[in-house]
Amino acid sequence: MSKPEPKKVITHHDKDPDELRVIGRPRRRVDGRAKVTGQTVFADDMKLPRMVHAKIVRSPHPHAAIRSIDVTAALQAPGVLLVLTGADMPIPYGILPVSQDEHPLCPDVARFVGDPVAAVIAETEEAADAAMPLVAIEWEPLTTVASAEEALSTPEPRIHEYGDDGNVHKRIALQFGDVEESLGKSVHVFEDVFFYEGNTHLPIEQHATLAARDGDGKLVVWSSTQTPHYLHRALAKALDFPAHQVRVIATPNGGGFGGKSDPFNHEVVAAKAALVLDRPVKICLTREEVFYCHRGRHPVKMRFRTGTDADGNITAMDLETLLDGGAYGSYGVASTFYTGALQTVTYEIPRYRFRACRTFTNKPPCGPKRGHGTVQPRFGQEVQLDKIAVAVGKNPADLRLQQLCKPDTLTANYLTVGTIGLRQCIDAVVDGSSFRDRWQKLPEGRGLGIACSSYLCGAGLPIYWNAMPHSGVQLRLDRMGAVTAFCGATEIGQGSDDVLAACVAEVLGIAADDIHIRTGATDTTPIDLGSYSSRVTLMMGNAAIEAAERAKTLLVGAAARKLGIPPSRIALADRRVFDVEDPEKVGMSFRDACCAAEAEHGTLGTVGSYAPPRSPARFKGGGVGPSPTYSYSAAVVEVEVDPVTGWLHVPKIWIAHDVGRSLNPVLVRGQVEGSVYMGLGEAIMEEQVFRRLPAKMSNAAVHKFPSMLEYKSPTSLDMPEIVTYVIEDPDPKGPFGAKEVGQGPLLPIMPAVANAVFDAVGVRIDETPITAEKIARALDLRDKGKDARVGPKAFPSIDWPEGLEVPPPWEGGDGRATNDPKAKHYRAPEERGQEMMSDAARQKATAAQRASQSKSGRVSKEVRS
Repeated sequence: MSKPEPKKVITHHDKDPDELRVIGRPRRRVDGRAKVTGQTVFADDMKLPRMVHAKIVRSPHPHAAIRSIDVTAALQAPGVLLVLTGADMPIPYGILPVSQDEHPLCPDVARFVGDPVAAVIAETEEAADAAMPLVAIEWEPLTTVASAEEALSTPEPRIHEYGDDGNVHKRIALQFGDVEESLGKSVHVFEDVFFYEGNTHLPIEQHATLAARDGDGKLVVWSSTQTPHYLHRALAKALDFPAHQVRVIATPNGGGFGGKSDPFNHEVVAAKAALVLDRPVKICLTREEVFYCHRGRHPVKMRFRTGTDADGNITAMDLETLLDGGAYGSYGVASTFYTGALQTVTYEIPRYRFRACRTFTNKPPCGPKRGHGTVQPRFGQEVQLDKIAVAVGKNPADLRLQQLCKPDTLTANYLTVGTIGLRQCIDAVVDGSSFRDRWQKLPEGRGLGIACSSYLCGAGLPIYWNAMPHSGVQLRLDRMGAVTAFCGATEIGQGSDDVLAACVAEVLGIAADDIHIRTGATDTTPIDLGSYSSRVTLMMGNAAIEAAERAKTLLVGAAARKLGIPPSRIALADRRVFDVEDPEKVGMSFRDACCAAEAEHGTLGTVGSYAPPRSPARFKGGGVGPSPTYSYSAAVVEVEVDPVTGWLHVPKIWIAHDVGRSLNPVLVRGQVEGSVYMGLGEAIMEEQVFRRLPAKMSNAAVHKFPSMLEYKSPTSLDMPEIVTYVIEDPDPKGPFGAKEVGQGPLLPIMPAVANAVFDAVGVRIDETPITAEKIARALDLRDKGKDARVGPKAFPSIDWPEGLEVPPPWEGGDGRATNDPKAKHYRAPEERGQEMMSDAARQKATAAQRASQSKSGRVSKEVRS
């Protein structure tokens, strides 16, 4: 039986910019007025009659068994209505199917300081807060594992009973070609160890949730979440409540950056309390609680071994990463794969080996933060490329330009590169900053650094396996000429509501402000998997175009019959439906066209959906990394470094981003500059670090900076002048050719700062954050004639599993591992000999054809102070 043909996706990427009336035009975002006038209702703004409040009692120990909990005194406190413990909600949950390891409240063991243990629900927040100390808990402290290295050397006691072994959550080993052979034949082999410190999201809005039973007894949960669909699934599971009687409404987010992508304990607790009390229950976390919820950037230690030819071109790369995952799984398995998945889509890497290890530790769980797992290895790769350029006597920009990935090709690990505007990005920032004329030529203390990056435009697979769409859009058109767009996508400040409105408006010939937007509610909108992995613009946008095209077909047919002309002559623009041959005299209003179509077809409604193309990767683990296409960025950072104190100042940054097509230039530049802001913070000051208290004070691993007063993040006074270049080369897979812009521009900032520091004072800081103290230490080493470098000295020994061996496409590979007996497709090597020869010939011919292709792009520029 033949497989069905994949659905053709209409993206309108080939539209001439001059033909577009909404797309590409600077405009106010559709939700802008509500936000600036204070009408936007966030989760903590909500109030309902008879509403009560919940507070969570959290563990003071980093690792301890719960011997008993006595809630008697707390229940007798004034205003207290209910006290919940882990016994009330025994079913575990988690965002990934392989990591169902969290409970709404710990039933038997607390695994980090701040782990939820009990919940007090009272008439007022103050009453709940006062009763929290009355919950009597008997603890038995257990051994604390405080770092990834400790986790490797401390297999017992296990923080979780699942995982690869001991306190190792996940080990990965993948090899694409004989890396050792290539390294042995390389003219140069560079080996470097880097460390990227963990940091957190720091959204202005804290996490908040309101839960209630509606008039029909169904559960309704309003929450500041990025993933209402996944929260819906977790609530139904953890509460053992019928999924069809749960409604999740994602309220507008006051910032998320990945920190609201998990289903959280407090969301389940509020829902359970609402079901028990049959009263609305609200909870808003304090800022300190948000720090302990975390789910932010993993601390990652990395070792890169990279072989090159005499000219600095990469011949092979061997990457090892060690992740400190914290106390729970969260998105950790995906994060682990992401620390190596995307290294190959920026530069040509003929052979590639990637091994990664994620550990459990007694600290708040790490998860996805803007750039999800790719930021840390990008830092290492781009700093090492700078070192390679210096060693072979090349300008760092030219070294990158000479080995960029080519468009429309497969990488060694079977990722499909589509359009790639990275050459134009590099040219823009190099020319704008006069990099070639100024690099290594500025006075002592001033320097320039360059770095590049790539990022996903949507993950290739959903979090739980299914063959259903990743995003859906419904449109309703009525006789008043009103158009309402329904989608489960979540507006977290990035402008997804505006993207939805713009795509529909462009197809239907009306204005974005004409569209009524209804998003983020699981009962009234079709499913969208959430605002993560920079997936919303591409996936929701394509679904919106499909729904709008179907509505357009209904309108065009009815209008053509009403006007007595062929449908091929009908156009929609400026809120009119008209004859292109006589637009002034033959036509009707958009509203009249809706009436004609409703009279002919009945109530008007259409749907659209999107699922990404299937990845050519067929090996275990190949589901992390594939994306319909990839975005690209390049940045040049200028720094000033005091050669005595190490004080670091960044006066100017040039950033270029390959956005495919800019749907709304105002939003695009805002996202790019927001990435620069966050990247600068991670580069020079942000760190979520922990300190061990003395044994007499519980030996706990406690957060060093659990407040916005102490956790350092850039202010407006720290922001440099930013020169933004938007590179437009419409991609066939994106809506109107658009790619992502939410996360990609962040990635090159941190390594560019590190490279600029080296250019300024000749020292290497191979870890983040890059602080004055570290620079001063490196300068002291330099003055003493020692290696002028601050960073990790060694990578720990890890017992790696036998790696899956997947021949690259140009070596006859077909995306399958040749040494995986568990796979259904496995065949012994001797059975594949002749087939691999024919595959190699085919791949060679395909590669030659693709290599001959090239793309050009348009560049626009804006200077901001």
